[in-house]
Amino acid sequence: MPPRPPLADVLRAAGLMGGVPAVVLLALGLTGQATPLGVLLGLLATGLAALLLARSWTGTLAGLEDHLRAAAEGRAPRPAPRPLTRAAGRVTDLAARLARSLTEREAMVGRLRRADAAIVEALPDPLIVLAEDRRPLRANAAARRFFGAGAGGGEEAFLRHPGIAGAVDRALAEGAVQSAEVVLPVPVARDLSTAVIPLDPPLSDGGRLLVVLADRTQARAAERMRADFVANASHELRTPLASIMGFVETLRGPAEGDAEASRRFLAIIAEQAERMRRLIEDLLGLSRIEMTEHQAPTGAARLDELARAEAEAMAPLFAARGARLALELAPATAAPADPGQLSQVLRNLMENAVRYGREGGQVVLSVRALAAPEGPLPPGVLLRVADDGPGIAREHIPRLTERFYRVDAGRGRGAGGTGLGLAIVKHIVSHHRGQLLIESEPGRGTVMRVWLPGG
Repeated sequence: MPPRPPLADVLRAAGLMGGVPAVVLLALGLTGQATPLGVLLGLLATGLAALLLARSWTGTLAGLEDHLRAAAEGRAPRPAPRPLTRAAGRVTDLAARLARSLTEREAMVGRLRRADAAIVEALPDPLIVLAEDRRPLRANAAARRFFGAGAGGGEEAFLRHPGIAGAVDRALAEGAVQSAEVVLPVPVARDLSTAVIPLDPPLSDGGRLLVVLADRTQARAAERMRADFVANASHELRTPLASIMGFVETLRGPAEGDAEASRRFLAIIAEQAERMRRLIEDLLGLSRIEMTEHQAPTGAARLDELARAEAEAMAPLFAARGARLALELAPATAAPADPGQLSQVLRNLMENAVRYGREGGQVVLSVRALAAPEGPLPPGVLLRVADDGPGIAREHIPRLTERFYRVDAGRGRGAGGTGLGLAIVKHIVSHHRGQLLIESEPGRGTVMRVWLPGG
């Protein structure tokens, strides 16, 4: 229903429309050219016609006003009123087109705003939008996950970091992208690469700066691990090599012709050469495993049979240490699985247990199928190696699978280990989509559990 025009507007318009005819009628009456009754009837007819015309015109104008206001405010406009004349019709059509254009443009602006918000929200890297006064306006889902879904304290503490605050100041002053490398120490140390991007013109919500974060913690940790690996590998090879060269020089010099010294030194040289051989074999084996770590194995392996075979092969090492090996083997098949790699897991775990366990102690090797979930482990195959050695302090356990990491470096080398055994185990278990769990306490021995898919 079209809007009703105000009565005052109708009366003013009627006065303008009927004023001249009314004056003419009065003049005719005063000059005697029209009878009083004729003048009265003429005035009534003129007034009524003026009111009807005024109401129609003011109604049309009120309708146009309402039509345009609704379009300007983003509301659905009422249908445009039908005019009385062609000229008014053209004006009405133009107003209706203008209203439709405004509505369409408003809808397009709304779609663009929603698209802008959706793009920012979907970006995989954390992103914060800042106003001109450096106040955070919004953050995307990745930033909320990164800083936590609290009241924004994490974001604000990050933005107060001197490195970030300086980059924001430079971006506003120079109008160019600025970068900053920062380390956030709490709650967990994070190595962040940050870009501050100025926006001109600003976003629809007043956003003047984009702060984009890239978490480089894992990449930097990998770089440090590679550097440590090269340094450790060089050190591990240099030590036996220096020992071999020293004894060779002794044999060529002071001990030349001394049969007893020669036998003793040659035995040491052979021992150091064997140590180098084991280290190189472990390095090559680890490299081969890493190259195929993301390719799932094929086939299946009877883990109980592999365990029995490896236990027999390691009997001489247990005898040399005076240790006992107890077997608790039930039929269990790991699948998909690489039998050769799983044999290496068994060998490395048993070797660790006998080398670092108590001399004359006992190692228990068990294999069984899990038909139902057991604690955090789903159904599958469980391999367990337990020793009664001195145990390991809690702070060392997370690092045991790092390359060349030793709880006691001197004791580890003295036991004949290369420092790569558990790193190899971890990579093989990961290759099999399994889990490695280590439990230990000082004075209570160590338990290594490996879960593998299968049954």
